[in-house]
Amino acid sequence: PGIVTFLADTLLLLSFQTPLKKTNALIARMGITFVNAYVPSALCCPSRASILTGKYPHNHHVVNNTLEGNCSSKLWQKIQEPYTFPALLKAMCGYQTFFAGKYLNEYGAEDAGGVGHVPPGWSFWYALEKNSKYYNYTLSVNGKARRHGENYSVDYLTDVLANMSLDFLEYKSNFEPFFMMIATPAPHSPWTPAPQYTKSFQNVSAPRNSNFNIHGKNKHWLIRQAKTPMSNSSIQFLDDAYRKRWQTLLSVDDLVEKLVKKLEVNGELDNTYIFYTSDNGFHTGQFSLPIDKRQLYEFDIKVPLLVRGPGIKPNQTNKMLVANIDLGPTILDIAGYDLNKTQMDGMSLLPLLRGDKNVTWRSDFLVEYQGEGYNGSDPTCPGLGPGVTHCFPDCVCEDSYNNTYACVRTLSASWDLQYCEFDDREVFVEVYNLTADPHQINNIAKTIDQEILEKMNYRLMMLQSCSGATCRTPGVFDPGYRFDPRLMFSNHGLRARRFSAQFL
Repeated sequence: PGIVTFLADTLLLLSFQTPLKKTNALIARMGITFVNAYVPSALCCPSRASILTGKYPHNHHVVNNTLEGNCSSKLWQKIQEPYTFPALLKAMCGYQTFFAGKYLNEYGAEDAGGVGHVPPGWSFWYALEKNSKYYNYTLSVNGKARRHGENYSVDYLTDVLANMSLDFLEYKSNFEPFFMMIATPAPHSPWTPAPQYTKSFQNVSAPRNSNFNIHGKNKHWLIRQAKTPMSNSSIQFLDDAYRKRWQTLLSVDDLVEKLVKKLEVNGELDNTYIFYTSDNGFHTGQFSLPIDKRQLYEFDIKVPLLVRGPGIKPNQTNKMLVANIDLGPTILDIAGYDLNKTQMDGMSLLPLLRGDKNVTWRSDFLVEYQGEGYNGSDPTCPGLGPGVTHCFPDCVCEDSYNNTYACVRTLSASWDLQYCEFDDREVFVEVYNLTADPHQINNIAKTIDQEILEKMNYRLMMLQSCSGATCRTPGVFDPGYRFDPRLMFSNHGLRARRFSAQFL
């Protein structure tokens, strides 16, 4: 079958239905919507690396958006790129492969080979240098630099990606199956909409959920430092950002419609799987944090995942716990590749897509993030001390060096739970019962049963050291789970934590 993957940039689950009406009609209503789809790291480069490799960040070692954090570094190119799912698709399954758009945030950096580096596995390569832009950017066209300016009709990146994709579908070989990944800049900053959409959604503002503009009490210090209530200027800024993000998505909606129609004209639509997803979520005012991602909460780690294709019944909703590490295994499975030959941590979604009965599925997965921060103090916010970054004018900072955490996100028949530990001096713990508290307002770490805390601590250590098949073992609330506290003190190099009031 043909396979097409659309990858948005920072699109949370709950903000895509309205601006992406055609995408919903052409993919979601014609297939399946996964309402519990997550990313293991709410930041662009680690998340994209997880999609490409099918691995958790602790296994692909991309920890942030910098070269030092292994984002598109020489080490990444040597150790991980030859084994990404597109490389296997091309080399082992005979697919012609097409990439257009944002690859990894540091792609094209001089210290990483520049735009002349074309990763293995791509027959046609149209990759954006560095991070998302809409105008005034450079593309690597099969390793050759092509500069674009600011003329809408020839340079607006979302439309350029659409035209390149349509050309590929027009001129590709009909004797080989095809795979396409189209990674749009939208709705990432700088949120530059196409001219015809600048007046859209004039009355739209960021959602005022129950966690909007409230103090993040009982949370990690980085959340607690946010000023509540937010300043009027911060609220206006985030509302404007939210509106512009929606405006940029209208061009993505046009792109999706054009490609689906082209597949239909070519007679290929019925034999093509189409995926639509995002690399991470985004917050706008939750817990008084103006705008960013990187946090452990649902609004940053939960993303849309829509799929249509052969054998997928229309208008389906699936509640299984899925993650972006599952995309690589799924696509390889569709192509007929033996997943036992990979080292991927994820699971193939193909049984869920086909509606197979009695599928054994995960009840938890790992979320992990390594905070960024500077050694010196932010000059605009010296009172916060060293180590903070991404600070707003009113000294609300979105990240810090010790915003380093790992979580177990559990979703089973009896539990909807998130358990998180921070790697800091406090050894801070956050626990949320999302059945009773879907907006994660109340940290119940001090009140939850001690046995559950110990089991979740143990499960977290297991997931943080997992690789391949061991990442898919039964979770704490699976019937097949067995808790042996002696293993917490075994010789696998991980330190169990004794919980007491000082840690919670």
